[in-house]
Amino acid sequence: MPSASLLAIAVGLSMDAFAVSVNSGVAVKRIRLRDALVVGLLFGLFQGGMSFSGWYAGHLASDFVAAIDHWIAFLLLAAVGGHMLYQSAGGTEVTPCVNPINFCILLALSIATSIDAFAVGISLAFLTDSILDPIAVIALTTFLLSMGGIYLGRVFRRLDERVFEIIGGIFLIIIGIKILVEHLYF
Repeated sequence: MPSASLLAIAVGLSMDAFAVSVNSGVAVKRIRLRDALVVGLLFGLFQGGMSFSGWYAGHLASDFVAAIDHWIAFLLLAAVGGHMLYQSAGGTEVTPCVNPINFCILLALSIATSIDAFAVGISLAFLTDSILDPIAVIALTTFLLSMGGIYLGRVFRRLDERVFEIIGGIFLIIIGIKILVEHLYF
């Protein structure tokens, strides 16, 4: 898989975690480096872990669906991206938790923001034999964006997190279309 496509997928997947991180940075009065590291690590580990889980499940089924793998990759990426766009258009504003950097709350948020990584991991099973590079890129990108999101939230106190969901959704849909076009025409 070309590194530009992989990076675009990683950024798209990271947008939910980034938006939550920005929101957490807005909500918490005092952010320590340790807090930002924990947020980045949890979000990065869960994005990477769910991507691996999806890849493994998809890899097990790849022999059965090899003829239509590009359609599956396209549909999954387009569905995840479309869902992100749909959520961003919902107009409901998320109210921050009392302490969004509490470990139990972070754990729940890490799971919630990484569910789409499972679906993308399934897509990756049809596109690459080795998942190590994609997992590393996805986890590292999520770590960096989440850690930075905490501090960005402090700077922009009222930044609308839906913007990041829109960007992430568009990234994933474009990558899905690219995969489909490459397999059908090239």
